[in-house]
Amino acid sequence: MTASPSLAVIFDLDGTLVDSEPAYHEAGRRLLARYGVADFTWEDHTRFIGIGTRETLTALREEHGIDAPVEELLAGKNRIYLELARTSATVFPGMRALVERLHAAGFPLAVASGSSRAAIDAVLAGAGLDALLPVRVSAEEVGRGKPEPDVFLEAARRLGVEPGRCAVVEDAPPGAEAAHRAGMRCVAVPYLPETAGDPAFATAGLCFPGGQSEFDARVAYDWLVGPGH
Repeated sequence: MTASPSLAVIFDLDGTLVDSEPAYHEAGRRLLARYGVADFTWEDHTRFIGIGTRETLTALREEHGIDAPVEELLAGKNRIYLELARTSATVFPGMRALVERLHAAGFPLAVASGSSRAAIDAVLAGAGLDALLPVRVSAEEVGRGKPEPDVFLEAARRLGVEPGRCAVVEDAPPGAEAAHRAGMRCVAVPYLPETAGDPAFATAGLCFPGGQSEFDARVAYDWLVGPGH
């Protein structure tokens, strides 16, 4: 099938393309321990899934009364995360299949993530997806992170496609909300199945409530490129 250049697909990275959330949790746990915050649990981490790293650390800094500036926390967490992500972030097989099929058909593709640009580049390289996803936008490069639409709108701009001709693949409610605010269609694959009922996912045109275990690359591809889309 020959792709229409007016259709582009934008992927979230963490929890959508790759299972990097355990590495992010561990990076956050190690960072906070350096500032005297013990027992940063997985449950604590899940409160921030889908939120940009800067916004997450800003909230944690206030919550725990950490004196260090946000920039220092960002740099520290990125250093720890990069050490972990290069070897521990794994691609979801269904997502790899979808990316490869879309790329082979000629659809413009991008990644738009709350992670740092260094983290995006490192994870995609380690996953073997860097050549398929050359257009990347980090929340560091725009004014506001998700659930604001800035990263998706910037990705559309770099791809040269109007927002209304873009579709987003997301795993978290803030990302689905950001896609909706950007005027883009959304394929939702909840990283945490218990969030599948979140109102933000109700705006998605296609949702796999069971997450990656339920995700079907063929169904997603057909929905993205089907008649009327």
